[in-house]
Amino acid sequence: MRDLLLLTSDELEERFRSSPAGELPDGEVDGIFVVVPVFGVSKLASKLIRLVAWRGKVFDRQKGDVVNKVLPLGVRAVRAKVYKEPSWFDGKETIVLDYSKTSFLARKVRDEIREIAPGLYLGVVFWGREKVGLFALELSG
Repeated sequence: MRDLLLLTSDELEERFRSSPAGELPDGEVDGIFVVVPVFGVSKLASKLIRLVAWRGKVFDRQKGDVVNKVLPLGVRAVRAKVYKEPSWFDGKETIVLDYSKTSFLARKVRDEIREIAPGLYLGVVFWGREKVGLFALELSG
């Protein structure tokens, strides 16, 4: 997962475009931001975000939902619905993490993920319809 920090935004986006949606994750996944436009591609920015704000997600495939692990202790908060539909990024099938009906604070957030390798997902974050970052998820254990 950390190797993705070495790629450019264009390389990451091409990786996302060329990957299938894959299977919906189930269980805990570790997460890192790989591109944050405010900071650019930065290992330090990624480490800081992971340390103080966001550590990953916990998926429940059967319920079709996900909850984020936030803060240094990995508190479970900010739930989303999970389903497949065409991507806002490129129109191809993707796994959507939709916060619009489950979270007042994150209601404008939509994540899209695709499985780029077994157990490794690359995601695009949208705020409204604007792409605001890329992140990676890796199944724990």
